[in-house]
Amino acid sequence: MIRVGIYGGSGYTGLELMRILLRHPGVQVTGLTSRKFKGQPLSDTYPLFEGLTDIRFIDASPEELAGMADVIFMATPHGEAMAVAPAFVAAGKKVIDLSADFRLRDLDVFATWYHKHTAPELMKRAVYGLPELYREEVKKADLVANPGCYVTSAILALAPALRERVIDPSTIIVDSKSGVSGAGRDPVIGSLFCEVDEGFKAYKVNGHRHSPEIEQELSVLAGQEVKISFTPHLLPLNRGILSTVYASLKKTLSTAELIELYRNVYGNEPFVRVLNRGNYPNVSSVKGTNFCHIGLAVDERTNRVIILSAIDNLVKGASGQAVQNMNLMCGLREDTALDMIALFP
Repeated sequence: MIRVGIYGGSGYTGLELMRILLRHPGVQVTGLTSRKFKGQPLSDTYPLFEGLTDIRFIDASPEELAGMADVIFMATPHGEAMAVAPAFVAAGKKVIDLSADFRLRDLDVFATWYHKHTAPELMKRAVYGLPELYREEVKKADLVANPGCYVTSAILALAPALRERVIDPSTIIVDSKSGVSGAGRDPVIGSLFCEVDEGFKAYKVNGHRHSPEIEQELSVLAGQEVKISFTPHLLPLNRGILSTVYASLKKTLSTAELIELYRNVYGNEPFVRVLNRGNYPNVSSVKGTNFCHIGLAVDERTNRVIILSAIDNLVKGASGQAVQNMNLMCGLREDTALDMIALFP
C-alpha cells in the first residue's frame, strides 16, 4: 500500500484529491496538512466525507510529512511549493506539485510572470506532468509539475494539429471559459455569488499567467517559438473549462480528415475523447471526470480550424491529472481510481 501525504489539503484541489484517493485501491492517505484547520476532521470542512474517513488535518513540517508518506502532493498556492519541495525531494519522496512553481523551464520567464524562484536547482529536475505528451518521462520522475487547467485544455486541443504541421502556429487564438472554482476557496470579491451569478466576463486580458506555460509547450510541439492570443473568461458555474481555439490551416483539410488525424493521435489515450462530426464538447459531459472532450470543425470559408475542448478544471485540470501522474510514477495502471462517469445533469 502506497502512503500518500497532501501538503496543503484544505482547498478545492485537496478536496478533489481526497475524493479520488479514497476510492484508490493502491494508496492510503496518511497525512493531510492545514495550518488553518489543524486538528479538525476533514468531514467538518467538507461534510461530503462524513462516515467515509476519520482523517484529521495536521500542521506538519515538510520533514514530518515526508516521514509519513511515500508520495507527496503539494496543493499550495503559487510560491509556497518551491519553499518545501527541496525537503520532500531530499527525503527521496515522489512529489507532484499542483501549483505553478515548477512548470516553467526558463527562470527569467518565471520571474517575469511570478517572482524570483527560490529552488532553481529543482527546475531542470521537474518533469512537466501532461501524460499525453510526457508519459515516459513522468514514469521516471521524482518531481512532477502538474499543468495548469487552462493550459491542459489548450494543449490537448492543439497538440495533434501542431505535431502534424497542419496549422500556422502564428495564428493561434485561445478563447477559454472557466467555472468559479478555478479561483480557489479563499473569499475573493470577484468570486462572490452576487458578483458571478448571471454574469459572464473576461479577466486578466492580455496578461494571464497561464500564457507563458501554454506557449512553452506549444513551442515544443511546433518546433519553433509560438506566441498566442489567450483570453480567459469567468462563467457562473462551479467547475469546468471550455476552450475554443482558432488557427489558420497550412493546407486544405476537411473536417472528416481533421477528426481522423486527431483520432490517430489520441486513439490509445485513456482520457481524451474525440467527438463525432457535428458534436461539440459541453462542460456538463465531463463534470467530475478526468476526461477531455474534443470537437473539431474546418471553416472552409476562412480556411481556419475551430477546435473545442472541455475538461473539469478540478479533475483533469488539477487533482485528477495529479493522480494520473502518481499512477504512472508508481507503476500502477494509469486510469486507477479515475474511471468516473460525469455528474449529469
